[in-house]
Amino acid sequence: MNDVAELVFTKLYKSFQVEIVNLESLTVQAIQKLEQFVKSRNGIFDFELYRFVIQKNIEFYEFEALVKHVDIKCSCTEKRNYHLQSPRIEFGQYKGMFFVDLDDAYIVWLKSNYRGPQKKFIDDEVKKRNL
Repeated sequence: MNDVAELVFTKLYKSFQVEIVNLESLTVQAIQKLEQFVKSRNGIFDFELYRFVIQKNIEFYEFEALVKHVDIKCSCTEKRNYHLQSPRIEFGQYKGMFFVDLDDAYIVWLKSNYRGPQKKFIDDEVKKRNL
């Protein structure tokens, strides 16, 4: 077992996402510490996808400082989220965001509930993510 988490940070539109590459090899205490970190920031921890999302707009260097401040043992890398000709949402609370930046749970909800002109983009995103 390991107590050093390998974290991959991705900045999204109004939030950030962190993949925990080695979640299965972490100690229970290390996982609990990550869970507490996410919970205290009203984030969503997805154990099936080995990642968490927190609704806060921060940069990678700020994330690194934050996890160091709360004493989480980890190595951090940044994944750039480039949107080459990616469609943007034209409706609702997330208007202007790229579909690729939406949380999986919201994409799945849209798939079941949205019937508007951007339905194809939602279906495409569901397929890309294998949801």
